Amino acid sequence: MRIRQHPRKAHSRRRILLTLAVTPFLVNAALAQSWPSKPIKLVVPFPPGGPTDTASRIVGQKLGERLGQPVVVENRAGASGSIAAAQIAKSAPDGYSFMMLATPTLLAPHLYKKAGYDTLKDFTPVASVYDLPIVVVVNPTLLPNVTDLPKLIAQAKAQPGKLNYTSSGAGSFGHLSMELLKQMGGFEMQHVPYKGGVPAISDTLGGQVPIMYADLVAALPHIQAGKLRAIAVGSPQRISMLPEVKTIAEQGFKGYDAVSWGGLMAPPGTPKAVVTRISDEVGKILADKDVQDKLLKAGAIANYQPPAQMAQRIQQDYAKWGKVIRDKGIAVE
Repeated sequence: MRIRQHPRKAHSRRRILLTLAVTPFLVNAALAQSWPSKPIKLVVPFPPGGPTDTASRIVGQKLGERLGQPVVVENRAGASGSIAAAQIAKSAPDGYSFMMLATPTLLAPHLYKKAGYDTLKDFTPVASVYDLPIVVVVNPTLLPNVTDLPKLIAQAKAQPGKLNYTSSGAGSFGHLSMELLKQMGGFEMQHVPYKGGVPAISDTLGGQVPIMYADLVAALPHIQAGKLRAIAVGSPQRISMLPEVKTIAEQGFKGYDAVSWGGLMAPPGTPKAVVTRISDEVGKILADKDVQDKLLKAGAIANYQPPAQMAQRIQQDYAKWGKVIRDKGIAVE
């Protein structure tokens, strides 16, 4: 037997469903008008002074000017940024807490057993901000004949496992990028990890290690001084700071792409109106030539992507570099 619903009750039910469907849009619209009403916190998961910190301060200042509320940068370093990321993931999604995600933090759950967050589930992507190029450099005194990548690989194959290279640490992006190159090129070199880019660069300059896969911002002054020789860049296109240096893809490794990058993330559930507003403002900020020049001085290249594109980039990098980490058995205590 079919039970007929009273017309008035059916109408009331439709009104309730319509109200529930429309309410989020009304809340977002109201929030867009009232937000922000207080200072906004931008957490940087690294110490002051590095490219992530510098980019955060450049963009944060401009963002504060455009929003009419200060953006307060807070440094919270430790464990490749995972300490800060775990806290932001649990922060209130009220539109007043953000983090500048960087590639080491994106990949930390692959490297640390207890990172405390899921990169793919525990954040709301807002906008990518910058790319940080990385470069393969050699000590020209120790390797005088190595002027490009094929010559380095030829020497590595002639002395299997005897050439050493360094990076800013085990599990660092330089480490992972060289391991990917080794996989693609079928050659061996031993990794000598350091605790940070400064001591790694120092020992490459001093001749303790002949090769480094380095952040461009750290290596560039020494390249310009002739103390290090750049033989390849990891990005898919050449970079303006070293226009004569070929990419790895140009030197026989089609499809090779290793770029460290950073972007704004919010706690999960942050209102869409806030995410859209900040993303749009960041896009306008990064289109400013003065901002682009300031980022370049810090070794970073402005690269805006809206939330959907940023989310796709996160997923791709998380899968790609996670496979390298698993294949090589890389872990960090």
